[in-house]
Amino acid sequence: MATDHTTAPPTATVPQPTPTPTPTPIPTAAAAAAAAGAAGSATAVAHPNIALVKYWGKRDEALVLPRVGSLSMTLDVFATTTRVTLAPGAGRDEVLLDGASAAGSQRQRVVAFLDLVRAGAGSTLKAVVDSRNTVPTGAGLASSASGFAALAVAAAAAYGLDLDVRGLSRLARRGSGSACRSLIAAFAQWHAGTGDLRQADLTSYAEPVPAGAGLDPALVVAVLNAGPKAVSSREAMRRTVATSPLYGPWADSSAEDLDQMRAALAAGDLEEVGRIAERNALGMHATMLAARPAVRYLAPDSLTVLDTVQGLRARGVCAYATMDAGPNVKVLCPRGQAPQVAAAIVGAVPGARVITAGPGPAAYLSAPASAVR
Repeated sequence: MATDHTTAPPTATVPQPTPTPTPTPIPTAAAAAAAAGAAGSATAVAHPNIALVKYWGKRDEALVLPRVGSLSMTLDVFATTTRVTLAPGAGRDEVLLDGASAAGSQRQRVVAFLDLVRAGAGSTLKAVVDSRNTVPTGAGLASSASGFAALAVAAAAAYGLDLDVRGLSRLARRGSGSACRSLIAAFAQWHAGTGDLRQADLTSYAEPVPAGAGLDPALVVAVLNAGPKAVSSREAMRRTVATSPLYGPWADSSAEDLDQMRAALAAGDLEEVGRIAERNALGMHATMLAARPAVRYLAPDSLTVLDTVQGLRARGVCAYATMDAGPNVKVLCPRGQAPQVAAAIVGAVPGARVITAGPGPAAYLSAPASAVR
């Protein structure tokens, strides 16, 4: 369950994660499709994730292969629920997003993804896709990750595509790179892939990252600006990779950050997890500022939140910031200190909207719920 504060400092304790259906493991997506019957319909649920070690820059656009690996935390707030129903006799796919017919690039992106699934399943059947998203607009919690994770699981099951979790992860990656991480509960690492493009396609997937039993993190999201970005993430990635003299050094250090982050998570050392996440994010934004022309996502309020986080640390609070391609700031802290962090942010930026999240579940098939494992 999310904690959402817009006008007053929060005082309540941080809620526990939203309950999710108890999953029943399934061996493959094909088995799930068989259990669903001949109707060829399946519903899946997935949650957004926030990268603690960032994905920034593509090696290959068509295959959505990253230049660097990344590591994220799946959140326990704001699910995307997607139902895919095969439509024998239909001449085109129907795509509904939050009850409205999708058009233009939104529709084409989903149809192109369905074409990948159909090619793998040896099917020509069109489908009806009905996707419902509870991620607040402009909240800084990208819905494309949860959206394509849910679509991958539901479409694979509906078409009877026989994939294990690694295969589902590779499939979801083709829709949105970070979607492969939303298949995994809690912490996930997305491997960049090795070798030539064919080999890299096979070896670029997400897998779980173990964390120490005592680790109890919260992510406090400060929504500072819900407006559209002047430069899209895709364009910013391309520009940074092509022109920033800082991109190469950041990519090299990011590989080290991955190894150190895995070790910190395994040790249950949230302080070290936060230190690594903050320096990785600040380094990524530095690469953008050095691009030609520069890309700047951080706004004055973003810097105010960063100053607030530093002030909290000076007072003994374990709080570290991370930022993606936008002005909103996410603060990693112990769950018990989340109310204090949220109150400090609202005090520093009175117009900020604050949402508190924790580690969330893996994507799963619902009705009945079946885990993707």
